[in-house]
Amino acid sequence: MQSNYKPIGDYIQKLKVRNSEDRYSELLGINIDKFFMPSVANVVGTNLSRYLIVRPGQFACNRMHVGRDYRIPIALSENEEPFIISPAYDVFEIKDTSILLPEYLMMWFSRAEFDRNAWFYTDADVRGGLAWDAFCSIELPVPSIEIQREIVREYNVIKNRIELNKQLNQKLEETAQALYKYWFLDFEFPNEEGKPYKSSGGKMVYNEELDKEIPEGWSNGTFQDHVKVKMGQSPKGNTYNQNGYGTPLINGPVEFGDFFTEKSKWTTAPTKICEKGELIICVRGSTVGRFVKSDGIYCLGRGVCSFRGIQSQRFVDELYKYSLEELLSYTTGSTFPNLDGQTLLNFPSIVPSAELVELFDQFINSIMSLVENKAKQNNYLIEIQNLLLSKMARVEQEKTSFAYE
Repeated sequence: MQSNYKPIGDYIQKLKVRNSEDRYSELLGINIDKFFMPSVANVVGTNLSRYLIVRPGQFACNRMHVGRDYRIPIALSENEEPFIISPAYDVFEIKDTSILLPEYLMMWFSRAEFDRNAWFYTDADVRGGLAWDAFCSIELPVPSIEIQREIVREYNVIKNRIELNKQLNQKLEETAQALYKYWFLDFEFPNEEGKPYKSSGGKMVYNEELDKEIPEGWSNGTFQDHVKVKMGQSPKGNTYNQNGYGTPLINGPVEFGDFFTEKSKWTTAPTKICEKGELIICVRGSTVGRFVKSDGIYCLGRGVCSFRGIQSQRFVDELYKYSLEELLSYTTGSTFPNLDGQTLLNFPSIVPSAELVELFDQFINSIMSLVENKAKQNNYLIEIQNLLLSKMARVEQEKTSFAYE
């Protein structure tokens, strides 16, 4: 053990404050990515007085499946008000925050090395549970409180920039969807004079199949009028590697980032290939419908497909996003939800004029290019963030600044 390493148990104390008076009703769970989230548990008829209270600045963790998941779900409450969690979880707090900052400890818990270390402490239980005593025996370096504050400050600069970019991207994507709806569902695209088509008296014709009026020159069709769909096909398992040999592989959401695809495994015998800029969609399992953009050439596994625009990729991206809710209704009730190629190709879609699709592409390109730039910036910031986390192990020896300019 290094001289500045101490067991976590020296600094924390376990709490078990129950919601005995039913004062709190907000029930949260813990995401594997280490943040609190709304619980999906059905609590109808459940006695919530048995549930545990988490107050601001306190931690909660789920030690039950560390050996199985190779990660320990653990989170620090930054909420302004208390909430409750399952009694199967643990709640704890730092004994003396003048010695160890909660934010610094949460940074340590966020390290990939911490999860790997915790995995080695799991018992022989099938679920891979981590005993409380074993959790408390895991060690961490505790520098001076001044150094902790500086590390947390630098980390938060990066964290806040990432969050700001995410918020901006959300607004921009909402703008893109609103523009798509305004043009292609409300039929208020600009006419020759730049005025909204329908409300300015643009000619509408009745379409029997759609049972509604649509702009003159438009027709009803399907996705295959706009997109080429390529269903994935997984290569043989013995061609996989994690060393960067061959073509990066997308099998499902494991390779999905916040906006772009991510490289985690490769294959030396690629099957179906997608190109940069295509929309990658999950077509199997509980994450069916989830999508990201390809940032390069990838091999498509059987869990995904790609959408490539025939005329406009931007139009196809927005068409899919707007159609997603209805598409997912096709999978409702399935034991194993999935979307097949024919379902996707034959999904109903309106067919506007080619000139209007081209104009929409030009309008929306500046918006989505900014979204992509912010997403790339976040990927870079996350790399810096991870570098800062990895440096924590030798913080006493290296006081390197990671502040993002």
